[in-house]
Parts: sequence; C-alpha cells; structure tokens
Amino acid sequence: MTVSDFEPRRAVSQPRSRDEILSGLPAITEKIAEGAAERELAGRLPHELFDLLRASGLTALRIPQNLGGPGGSLSDQVEVTCALAAADSGIAHALRGHFGFLEAIALEPESETSRRFAPEVLAGKLFGGAHMEVGTPRPNMIRTTLRKDADHYRLTGQKYYATGAIYADYTSFSAVDEDGNPTGVMVPANRDGVSILDDWDGMGQRLSASGSVHLENVRIEPHELNLLRTGGSPYARRHNAARAQLHLMAVVAGIVRNVLSDAVHYVQDQARSAKHSASETARGDHFVQLAVGEIAATSHTIDTLIAETARKLDASAAAILAGAPDVDDLVLAAQLANSKGQVLIGKLALQAAQQLFDTGGGSATSRKRNFDRHWRNIRTLCNHNPAALRGRVLGDFYLNGTRADFDEGRVF
Repeated sequence: MTVSDFEPRRAVSQPRSRDEILSGLPAITEKIAEGAAERELAGRLPHELFDLLRASGLTALRIPQNLGGPGGSLSDQVEVTCALAAADSGIAHALRGHFGFLEAIALEPESETSRRFAPEVLAGKLFGGAHMEVGTPRPNMIRTTLRKDADHYRLTGQKYYATGAIYADYTSFSAVDEDGNPTGVMVPANRDGVSILDDWDGMGQRLSASGSVHLENVRIEPHELNLLRTGGSPYARRHNAARAQLHLMAVVAGIVRNVLSDAVHYVQDQARSAKHSASETARGDHFVQLAVGEIAATSHTIDTLIAETARKLDASAAAILAGAPDVDDLVLAAQLANSKGQVLIGKLALQAAQQLFDTGGGSATSRKRNFDRHWRNIRTLCNHNPAALRGRVLGDFYLNGTRADFDEGRVF
C-alpha cells in the first residue's frame, strides 16, 4: 500500500482486517516522518496527520472482533506505537489516552460503554482527556467539581497534562462530586465550556499537546457520568496501569530507532572524518563505527524488552477475559516485567541519544538537524515514571514481598 491509499477522512469506510491494517503501517510512518524534525522546531501541531491515522484503521486495531473490530493484540498495538514514535514521537505519545481507552474496551467488551463507543472508534473517532491537576499539595489530588443542576450536572475546574486531547473527538475528565467522592465524565471535545490549550512548555515531547484544559460550567448529561472506568476489575486496573507505563517506553523505543536512523544517514551522507582520524571518511572511522554499532545494539535491547513485556501483557489480558484461576499471577508477571524494563530502558535510551553526537564533530550539533530533540524527548518521557522509584518498588517486592504498588495499579 502507498500513502495515497490513506487519504485523510473522518471515518473508516468499512472494517479492515488486522493484517490489512498492519500492512499499511510502513506507508503511514513514512508520511509521518516527512518533516518531523522541522515540525518539532517550529512547534506546529500536525492535525492533518491525525486525520491520516483515523482513516488508516490503526487507531481501532485493538477493538475486539465481536464488536466489529480487527481484534489486534496488545503486542500489535505496542509495535504500532514504536513505529509511529520512530517517525514522530509526539504523535505516538499523543495516542496514549486513546490506546488506554481501547484497552479498557478490549478487556470488557460486553460492557455498555464498550458497546456504545466501539463503533465510534471504528468510525475514526479519537479519545483523549485530562485527569491530573497542578497547584495541588500532592499529585493525584482533584479539585475539579461536578455539581447537580436540575436534570443535569455542571463541571468546573482546571486540568493539565492533557496529552493528545487537542486531537481528540471525545475527552474524559476526573472530578469530585458534591459529597467529595471521585467521579468522572466523558464528553465531546467541542462541548461548550471545554477549552483545550496548546500551552505545554516542557523541553521535550513538544507536539504531544500535553498542556492544559479549562472547564467552565460545562453541561454534563446523566448518561455522560462515570465513564472513566475507575471501578471494575482490580486486575484490569493493574493491567492497564502497566500498559500506560509501557506505552511511554514504547515511545522511547521508537525514539532510539530514530536515533539509529539519524546516525546512519548522517554518517553516510554528511559527516566528515575528524582531523586526527586515520580514515578519509566518517563511515570508515573505527570510533564512529563503534558509536553506531552500540546505538544499534541498544535499540535492539530496548525493542526486545518492550516486546517481551507486551507478550506478558497479552497473557495478562487473556487471563482477565477468561477469568482464569491464575489471573493474579499472570497480571503480576506482566507488572514485574514492565517495572524491570522501566529501570533500564530510560538509561539505555539516554546513552544512545548522547552517542549520536559521537558520530560527528561540531556539525552534528547544528540546530537545523535538531538531533538534540531525541535526548530532550527521552528525558521528558522518563520523568513520567521515575526509574529510581520503580527500582525501589521492585527491590521491596523481592526482599520483603511488598506488592502494594502493584496491587493498587499505580501509574507514576
């Protein structure tokens, strides 16, 4: 397939099979990669590329077959994330909330929410939202309020880290009700009173649109309440928390693939050998060869860790769906694999991003090449799930059997 097969449109005209959807992935990523470095420098949000994704079927890959979807695996979706991130890490990151919603549908296909929204996903609709708030004494505190108003409700508050919401058709928000109990809503993104801002000021992931949302007296209908799936199976909650963390590391894996690609093309096409080099060309320089070789090995190692964790999460999902007697063991195995990967992947990725500059001299730091975006993006992503905390949780588990963080399904 070519990119021309995926002209941007708002809906998928007919269901596609898993294999057909995945066969179009290389053409999609090729299109997304065009001008990605320049887009990041300019800070231009690529709305048109999300229309391309809507039409590709990739954003509906995880919808189960019994709901009319292609029935792709979580491993499929993780590889899609890696591939998209290798083209543009901001786009892959922005789909984190959407893919989380798809996972909830996949784990609970018979629920009213799943049956209601699966056709919307298949029609190309994207789901995002924002749940975190800034300015609170501690993270995870919610000040956004939901108040009864005659036969409906009113939502008021401020949200931040609205990753991908600016590209979405539906947005979900957490809140507290009049009794202080946690609740949530899902509304069309264009609802009056919902203002999604492109004001993310992080040094990296600039096109993930992870900025703020203003909620001003937003009308909420009764049927739009409690669609955040905050309850339900504790196994599903634990599973999806690990999936949310793995998504970020899959984005990191894609960035490292991009680092390798940039290193190879830079050395082959542009880099000169150093003045003291024994080689007449950069590609013949042993130290440059070593740097590229180590980047390639790092990328392979990260990809292997990501794929292994995704396979364990597939086993976890299957156990949850089947109500298997060993579901707790399988969910925990996936959580442990994910946590171990978290400890190492960021460190390895940052090293690879730094080694890219060892493939050339001062010209490798040229602003127009924007090679520094890789390090900035990785560092920003790693701040979501601190590796030191993850390592401590693992150590406490192996030494003392402590599993509170795993049982609560925490997303750091």
